[in-house]
Amino acid sequence: MMALSICLALLAAIGNAGASVLQRRAAADIGPGRPQARSSAVGALLRQRVWMWGAALLGLSGICQALALATGPLAVVQPVMSSELLFTLVLGGVVFRRRPDRRTQLAFAAMAVGLAGFLALAAPTGGRSTAPAAEWLWTGVCVAATVGLLIAVSVRLPSAPRAAVVGTATAIGFALTAALMKDALGRLPDGVGALLSTWQPYAAVVLGLGSFVLLQVALRAGSLAASQPALTLGDALLSVVLGVVLFEEHVQLGIRAVFEVFALGLLFWGCLQLARSPLVTEGGEGGAEKW
Repeated sequence: MMALSICLALLAAIGNAGASVLQRRAAADIGPGRPQARSSAVGALLRQRVWMWGAALLGLSGICQALALATGPLAVVQPVMSSELLFTLVLGGVVFRRRPDRRTQLAFAAMAVGLAGFLALAAPTGGRSTAPAAEWLWTGVCVAATVGLLIAVSVRLPSAPRAAVVGTATAIGFALTAALMKDALGRLPDGVGALLSTWQPYAAVVLGLGSFVLLQVALRAGSLAASQPALTLGDALLSVVLGVVLFEEHVQLGIRAVFEVFALGLLFWGCLQLARSPLVTEGGEGGAEKW
């Protein structure tokens, strides 16, 4: 089941990456419009077949993520999902015909090795499919307080630190959304009625939408290089914590912790370098808009 969960999480990450690239391709085909023409630009996007394929792919990736959460530990699924950035740049480079430079290729390798190393060393296993209401209550209070504090602090920060702080708050929201999805799916064996009669799926929808809004704030606050590492590592690390605290998943520590920290450092470095890649920080030939 663990191998199945990892494969489904990888498919979900590839699906998210493909959706991002296809929808960005559709936006590039339309071209930048005047502010007063935004409504017509939205309509034009909806008429783009490429954009619709991206939306459909996003829906399929959501199904793959849900199945991955239903069949494997949260502490495995969400870290694997962090490979989305890597796949986005690979697919984007193909679609927009831009080859990655050597530094970007090295960053690809560092992120892949760091992620694989962390999962192999931590080896998350076991766990229960649902969490008690009391533990959800305390988790919700702690998360709400932390996100509120981060947002309040971000208001007083300059661009790059603000993007990193809001990115961290967004990552917390996405990690908790995934935990809520896993809990909701854990009730599915009792029937669809049991699933729909609990609060978890509705909370996941609300929190997911709120996290999406925060993501837009983070992306507008500063560069991708400032927000993406916080988004990627924050989601992965908090998901490991939530898996242990809420679902009693087991993570190997001891002497392995030293190498796990090194693997996370490698993952962080790779993510930071990918976010600074010329694929997303420079325009194309002839001054084309960066993707």
